[in-house]
Amino acid sequence: MDLQEFNSAPDDRLRPLLTACCDVPRWVDGVLAGRPYTEEAALKQVADRGLRELDDSEVDRALAAHPRIGDRAAGQSTEAAWSRNEQSGVGDDPEIRAALAAGNREYEERFDRVFLICATGLSAAEMLASLRERLNHDPVTEKAVVREELRKITLLRLGKVLEVAA
Repeated sequence: MDLQEFNSAPDDRLRPLLTACCDVPRWVDGVLAGRPYTEEAALKQVADRGLRELDDSEVDRALAAHPRIGDRAAGQSTEAAWSRNEQSGVGDDPEIRAALAAGNREYEERFDRVFLICATGLSAAEMLASLRERLNHDPVTEKAVVREELRKITLLRLGKVLEVAA
């Protein structure tokens, strides 16, 4: 889908794709309301601004749509397919998968949310190292890191929307 198609597509066609990027209705509505966009950079600027304005409950909602690192997203949805691709670096090493599972549990106990990382292009070892490092963060620092990781994931996925076949 090119930018012209994005601008002219009905809301009901784009809403599921945008929700797969970030499951926050206010963000989706803001991106849709910004149409038409004259260039992709303008679209990403509106999307980015909206992400930076998410409140804590909206971040929590967005996180709820993300599987744990190392868990394979089930289903045929766009979001599940993207997640499986993004986490392709996890691989099948049982020791790494077990360490990620243990780290996820520890992270969730400490921060009361799923561990989120922009996994695209990262190896399992890099994801695990980041998880272990972030366990040492104080809650305020980690909250900022989570917001940045969510922003990176969402903007990458938004780029994929423009690649979806018409």
